Amino acid sequence: MGKSSYLRFAVIAAVLAAPVIGYAQPAAADSGCPAPGVRGLRPGGPNGGTGVRPAGPPPEAVPAGPPKKRLLIWADTRNGIAQHDIAHAIAVIEEIGYKSGAYDSWIRTDSNIISRNPKMTTGEPASGGPSLCNVDAIFFLGHREIALDEPQKTDLLWFVHDAGKGFVAAHTGTTAFLSWPEFGELLGGRFDQHPWGTIEAPVIVTDPKFPGMAQFGPTFTMRDEFYQSNGFSPEKSRVLMRLDTTHLNNDPKRGVKAEDYPYALTWAKSYGKGRVFYSTFGHAPSIWDNPKIQEMYLQAIKWALGELDADASPIAMPPPAPGALPEKASE
Repeated sequence: MGKSSYLRFAVIAAVLAAPVIGYAQPAAADSGCPAPGVRGLRPGGPNGGTGVRPAGPPPEAVPAGPPKKRLLIWADTRNGIAQHDIAHAIAVIEEIGYKSGAYDSWIRTDSNIISRNPKMTTGEPASGGPSLCNVDAIFFLGHREIALDEPQKTDLLWFVHDAGKGFVAAHTGTTAFLSWPEFGELLGGRFDQHPWGTIEAPVIVTDPKFPGMAQFGPTFTMRDEFYQSNGFSPEKSRVLMRLDTTHLNNDPKRGVKAEDYPYALTWAKSYGKGRVFYSTFGHAPSIWDNPKIQEMYLQAIKWALGELDADASPIAMPPPAPGALPEKASE
């Protein structure tokens, strides 16, 4: 072979090798995620089967343009006391993302998914699929104590605080991980009973400019099981909606607590680099059928994904009106 032939061969070999070399490079040192492209054995693939391409038409071409954001719907209620019916809620959150084109969803009702590495529902390593390194936000509908080991807890806090991803929680979300203080700091408040029960009650919208709030107007009434939150601070979170308790039964014997004022129902906050949103709405399936509630959660998820911008800094709350707080119990 002549010198020119050797030269052409070397150039061709270098060009063909370039994509392989680029694909095999590890992730950036500060990403906190495994190197891309690392997969396990896959049945039917070159390392785990015949390697023969299935018969049939070729897969459809992927549309041009940037990929849609990915939402992990995480709904582990196995240890919930009331065993809330979450099926309809999950279906609605997936559907509004699909129909709007705002995001694609992965759904998991186990908690092994909370890891920087893909895992099956058994906790064994998976060859692909969702992990905290390839989703952009979490929609959380967990309940009570959920089994996460210490590395998983670290990964969840990292996902929001350091990786700057989104976390949207609904209704039972404040009942979760009551024995884990850092989760309370992430979410911004803790479940403190529902002393008013399921009632039709007035709600005040404190920030109509935040995404998903305008359709409610300045005030509205809603029938739901309203949660009271402790550990919530309006100086750390932006109150978007609060319960108007001025004409409710605020008997402290029912569990209504003055220290939980302003009785925030919906809020947004920053947690490190990430965005966090919570709303108490979502006890009954009928709530999830309400178009205004669907719009609220859709816009909240888009904000958490970074698709919308909004001010999440705290705003001052007015002093409680007469009758808004429980009277002190008689001595």
